[in-house]
Order: sequence, then structure tokens, then C-alpha cells
Amino acid sequence: MNFRRGRREDYPEINLIPFIDILLVIVIFLAVTTTYARFAELKINLPTSSAEQTPSQPRQIEVAVAENGRYQIDNAAVGEASVEELAIALKQAAAEQNEAVVVINADARAAHQSVVNVMEAARRVGLTRITFATQSAP
Repeated sequence: MNFRRGRREDYPEINLIPFIDILLVIVIFLAVTTTYARFAELKINLPTSSAEQTPSQPRQIEVAVAENGRYQIDNAAVGEASVEELAIALKQAAAEQNEAVVVINADARAAHQSVVNVMEAARRVGLTRITFATQSAP
């Protein structure tokens, strides 16, 4: 005898749409309430000193690098010089002062190689203190 003939067996169904809606609300809640910490800068308190400042500042050698690759050392035009010519001009400008600071004023559109040539010439002469001049953003 088959007593189950008229009765259909129902399988339980799980509707996933409300489950997905609840998970989406939880994700949005977590994204909104989460704080993102950024460490963009270091806050440094420099130590204080009562020592006197050095009275003499080291000599600065101003080197200008134009967009077209021309050089100017301390308002004296050097033109399109090689590394050797730049080294000779830097040695003359330093006047036997090894502690001189080379300040490179390069045009923003100057070739990278032109700036590297100045750095290489300074290294050959023994001028190890090099800095770059920039302007502040508007």
C-alpha cells in the first residue's frame, strides 16, 4: 500500500535575497563607521640648544641649468659644457674651498641628464654638499 500517493513532499527553501540585503547593509555600515588613519607627516619636536650659531656660512655656488641644456655658474655663462668643463668651472668658482655648497637651480623642463652632469662635475671636484633650489607651490 502506498499511502504517500496523494501527498507531495515539500523541500525547505532558503530565500537568499533578504540574506544578501542584510549583508549589504552590514558592509555599508562597516564602511561608513570605519576610521582610516593616515600618517602623512611626522610630528617632531627638535631639541633646543644654547650654543651660538656659526658666524661664517659656507660659500654657495649657484649653478643654473636652462631648459635647453645651457649652464651658468655664479652668473658666468658656461654654455653647453661637458662634465669636464663643468668640473673646471666649479673648481674655479669654489676657490679652493671644499666646504662650498652647490645650489642647483634647474628649470622644471630641463633634461635630467643636465642636472646629473652638474652633480657628476661637483663630485669630481670634491664638492659633496649639493642642494636643489625649488619654489613653493601657489
